[in-house]
This record gives sequence, C-alpha cells and structure tokens, in this order.
Amino acid sequence: MDKRTLYITGEARTNMDNAITKIYGVFYMAFEVVEETGEIVDVDCNATLKLTRTFIRKLFLHHGILDESLFLEQEVDQRYFGSSGKAILAAYRDARQHYRQIVGK
Repeated sequence: MDKRTLYITGEARTNMDNAITKIYGVFYMAFEVVEETGEIVDVDCNATLKLTRTFIRKLFLHHGILDESLFLEQEVDQRYFGSSGKAILAAYRDARQHYRQIVGK
C-alpha cells in the first residue's frame, strides 16, 4: 500500500522587478509530503524558468519538511543565487507551518 501523502502550498512575495511578480503576482511552492514522516516526495513552484524549478526541486526532494528545516534553509542560502532566494525560504516556511497545523506537530 502506498503511503498517504498531503499536498501543501506556501507562498511569498518577490521583488517588484522579478518576472514571477510580473507574471503571477506571488511566488508559490507546492509540496507533496508523506503525512506520517514529513518526507517531501515531490515539489514544484511557479518560477518562470524550467531550470529554476528543477534546481529547487532537487534541493528539497526526499528531505523532511520539518526535521531537516535547518539543512534545507542552509542549502537554499548556500546554493541558490537567483533573485528569488528570500521568496523560496519564505514560501518553504509558510508550507512548513501549514504541514504543522495539519498534522498537529
């Protein structure tokens, strides 16, 4: 039997001159998370470039949304140098908070 997963989103604002803001207004990240363990089994976002979406996916995939939060934030800080870095962190924190509320942690 497959593990039960949850679909969780997080959102954040980006710079006014960012293409994401001009196209979408807000930066969104979506996570598919194993309910019981918090493992991120899929992730996507509304970044405008495919390479950006792929890179962000690789940073988060198969890590724990709660128990690896410090590691994930450091990965973004140390490896992502695009203009949406702060928005990625804010959207991740927003999604992490939603997961906490859902599972009661």
